Amino acid sequence: MSRARADEEEYWHSSKFRAFTFDDEDDELSQLKESKRAVNSLRDIVDDDDDDLERVSWSGEPVGSISWSIKETASSSTSSLEGRESSLQKGSSSYAAFPKQVSSYSLSSLFKGEVLHIQYGQMALSDTGVKNYAPELRRPKAEYKDYSSDWSPKDTVRRMQRGKVCSLERFRSLQDKLMLLDEAVAGHDGNVITAVLIFLKRTLRREILFRELEVRQVALCHLIHFLKETGEQKLLLDLLRLCFFSLSLQLSQYREHLNIQDVEKRREFLKGCVGLPFSAEDTSHIQDHYTLLERQIIIEANDRHLETAGQSEIFRKYPRKASILNMPLVTTLFYSCFYHYTEAEGTFSSPTNLKKTFKIPDKQYVLTALAARAKLRAWDDVDALFTTKNWLGYTKRKAPIGFHRVVDILQRNNAPVQVLQEYVRLVEDVETRLNLATKYKCHDVVIETYRDLKDRIQLTAYKCKVERGSAEEEKINSVLNNTVRSAT
Repeated sequence: MSRARADEEEYWHSSKFRAFTFDDEDDELSQLKESKRAVNSLRDIVDDDDDDLERVSWSGEPVGSISWSIKETASSSTSSLEGRESSLQKGSSSYAAFPKQVSSYSLSSLFKGEVLHIQYGQMALSDTGVKNYAPELRRPKAEYKDYSSDWSPKDTVRRMQRGKVCSLERFRSLQDKLMLLDEAVAGHDGNVITAVLIFLKRTLRREILFRELEVRQVALCHLIHFLKETGEQKLLLDLLRLCFFSLSLQLSQYREHLNIQDVEKRREFLKGCVGLPFSAEDTSHIQDHYTLLERQIIIEANDRHLETAGQSEIFRKYPRKASILNMPLVTTLFYSCFYHYTEAEGTFSSPTNLKKTFKIPDKQYVLTALAARAKLRAWDDVDALFTTKNWLGYTKRKAPIGFHRVVDILQRNNAPVQVLQEYVRLVEDVETRLNLATKYKCHDVVIETYRDLKDRIQLTAYKCKVERGSAEEEKINSVLNNTVRSAT
């Protein structure tokens, strides 16, 4: 027994193949030797030198070289199916042995695009590329852009609006985050604005976020609504408290201009208020306030000089009762229509210049100009205010405020009956026209309206309201007689 055991040990230690052990011999030096030996063996395989190294099959039996196995597989492809069937019938669990032949193939041919396919336990050589049998299972290149980190804030907002997946983590600086928020607000998409606000709320300190939202009222309203929906009461209260305090501070600072008596100092103060973090609408009002005061200062200085020098007839005939400084816009427009109605648009005191600068609506402008010119009894200017000319050259009267209001304003300014009747006739509604004509004693309009309606009863009744022997009574009799003759 000891002899047999010694022979067995000698066999294992003398073999070129070593059994696996748990010894500590697998150090770096031994690994280096094994790697060198493997490289030398590979070189021998490629050079088709099969004499120095014994080859074994999958079952451990010595067979030919690998290149021989490849050659044998390629040459015996026609008989591989028979061998497979016979092996399956015998229930063999091992691969069939390959006869040893000289191979014209080398391992280097495998690196030239050739692939070795295993089908039913047999190996066959093919020149077909891998991608024909195993195509790349990956997304189209366009879809990889969804996860790209190179999108600008504008592109990111556009993709979010289309429902694409976009990572906001790449926006790390405060400037990039604010640009992203501004682009979201400009896109007018509430979902995108809310998504960006959630990202900012998570990545910015509360003080910085609240400070930036003070000048972005749209985003501020979205965040307040979002906090209400999610029930984050503490953050909501802090935000509302800060907004209320900031607004109160801004309003109190703006009210300080009322305590400044010097006009120049007030103008400079209002100029500084334009930069306060108000909403866009409030900022526009403050800007108009500053511009109006600046315009009033120029007009006041010029008109005071003209009035003192006595060079203007209108100032001599209608002296100014008060200064134009610090007056509302409508009062300034009335003043301009009263004293500077005929001036060119290029001057600061021109009514059309004021209308264009402050974007005064047509109705407001017509009402103010009508009141100013009617007070001066400038009826030609009143007619020109409502007369328009079409592209064919025909004139037509049109009032954006309605001719019934024109009649009321003219009557309050003591317009003559002839002027009132002219505009009462332009009232389209018959009932309104009759009421105005009766109220302001425009007899001709009443008689003409009843005549057009062929209402003898009302015309006869109205005859009792005019003076006997007047021109109106004669006109009514003429209309009644003409209707009788036409009836007969």
